[in-house]
This record gives sequence, C-alpha cells and structure tokens, in this order.
Amino acid sequence: MSGYRKLSRTSDQRKALLRNQVTALLYRGKIVTTEAKAREVRKIAEGLIALAVREAGNYETVTVTAKVPRKDAEGKRVKEVVDGKKVTVYDEVQKEIKKDKPSRLHARRKMLKVLCPVTEVPAENAGKKRGTKKVDLVAKLFDEYAVKYANRNGGYTRIVKLGQRRGDGAMEVVLELV
Repeated sequence: MSGYRKLSRTSDQRKALLRNQVTALLYRGKIVTTEAKAREVRKIAEGLIALAVREAGNYETVTVTAKVPRKDAEGKRVKEVVDGKKVTVYDEVQKEIKKDKPSRLHARRKMLKVLCPVTEVPAENAGKKRGTKKVDLVAKLFDEYAVKYANRNGGYTRIVKLGQRRGDGAMEVVLELV
C-alpha cells in the first residue's frame, strides 16, 4: 500500500497540481477541491506550517551599512557631474536585517521547493505587467502563520464537505486554514 494518493495522474502532473493547490491555500486561506486532493494538500500544507512554527524565531538581527541613492523632492535620483560624466550620488544608511540561522535557511529552501511563485495583480492593472508585485509566501509563513499557530500542536487546516459535484459525482470540500 502506498503512502499517498495517485489522483489518476502521472507523477509530474500530480506534483504540479499539489504544489499549485498548496500555494493557493496558503495565499488565499481556503480552496474548493475534491476530498482526495484536499487530504493530500492538507498533509503538505500542515507540514510547511509546522516547519514555519518550529523555525519562527531562529534568526539574528544584524546591523549593516547600505548605499542608497539620494533622491530629490520628485523622487528622482540626484546626479552630479564628475570628470564630465553624470554620476548618481549615494548616501550610507544603517539598516537592521534578519539573518537566518542555518536551520531556518534550510527550512526556507524546503518551503521554496514546494511553493510556486505568486504574482499579485491590482484590479486597475488587470492584464498588464506593470504594477504587479511578487508575493513572498515564505515570509508570510514565518511572519503571519507561525505567529498565529505558535501555541497550537498541529491541526492547522479544516475540511468541510460541500456535497457531490454535479458533473462526475465527486465529493467536493472546502479546505481552509483554521
């Protein structure tokens, strides 16, 4: 007996399907799917959330010096002429960044292996590349979900049955984060 459901798909199709559904679940908070798919997605999603909870505070804060371009009142870079060339003027700024410890970095890479990249498109820019932004789901796992589920021992998702699907009679469910 195998440890997973094959979902009547080849392995590459099944992996892609599960990756997409886990990504959608963590991005939106709930998805509607069949019961068999939901049970498989639940395993993966709960594993990722548990990993985030375990490694949530495993970082150190480091102060670094960064060169940032100086900007004028309109938000454009300030340039000055040096040896006949226009050169951007930079200011040095102290910034505090989170530096992952090795186990958290490993957890981050494991999550990136499973999650698909998500691009958020505002309503006014629908169908255009301009104005889109990439969503960092790994940061969302560490910053939101790890804090939310910090004192919970598993059971991060819930499956609610909706009934049979009209076309093929498959049991449809809502898989949601608790």
